[in-house]
Amino acid sequence: MDLPGLRAIDVHVHVEQDDHGHLSLDGELMEASEAYFRGSENRTPTVADLAARYRSSGMAAVIFTVDATTAMGHPALSSEEIAAEAAEHADVLIPFGSVDPHQGAEAVEHARHLVIDHGVRGFKFHPSVQAFDPSDSRYYPLWQAIEELAVPALFHTGQNGIGAGLPGGRGIKLRYSNPILLDDVAADFPHLTVILAHPSVPWQAEAISMATHKANVFIDLSGWRPKYFPPELIQAANGLLRTKVMFGTDYPLITPERWLTDFELLPIDADKHERILKLTAAGVLGLS
Repeated sequence: MDLPGLRAIDVHVHVEQDDHGHLSLDGELMEASEAYFRGSENRTPTVADLAARYRSSGMAAVIFTVDATTAMGHPALSSEEIAAEAAEHADVLIPFGSVDPHQGAEAVEHARHLVIDHGVRGFKFHPSVQAFDPSDSRYYPLWQAIEELAVPALFHTGQNGIGAGLPGGRGIKLRYSNPILLDDVAADFPHLTVILAHPSVPWQAEAISMATHKANVFIDLSGWRPKYFPPELIQAANGLLRTKVMFGTDYPLITPERWLTDFELLPIDADKHERILKLTAAGVLGLS
């Protein structure tokens, strides 16, 4: 990967469809999320779609799915297949894996398998969609394994677009995505890099406090257009957390071009832009 030649590294991009036509979510959830984000591009990109899209934009992307097989009753996309296809586009794609935390020891072995045998560079978790409390000690063997594998773990935090607008949010519980639940994880596994995905509304203060307090906690800025960022997050990104926040979009829900256009208008000093857009991510991902 030609790091100097990249405009940016998008650390939060979803693979929504595999080469067999299987989708990451069932139809009701897919339609509801599309309506919530008002997306205008391909809602169900494959790995090949993402490679072409990001290559043409001069950017790299961290790509993944979410394995919520137990909680959602919907078979997950294969992280092994995602990793294999990403390897064919290593100039622009960085694969993360996902495992189902409810599968216990099997999830731990799956995580090891994905890193050691398939070269994934980190893991994505969505506590609300996967229906688990990451601070519960029953999941600690999984965090220990990921810490030993020396790759980051990225967790959805805050408001949830999946299930939004549906009766009962389709049973998806927001409380599992309170970032403070990850404070125990970051404290008890100090060598595990924890990435808090998204502005953590309505718990933004907790996320900022955690990233300020713990060297192993970072924030990705995906899932919201920057013009809607909480003021305290903008202030932190321009100051105390200038080396702890990273560019991310949540594509295909938000396009990188729309995100970057908004970002240029934020009161963040220009000399901090490169670090936010790619340098911090390069360090977290072991690319620099």
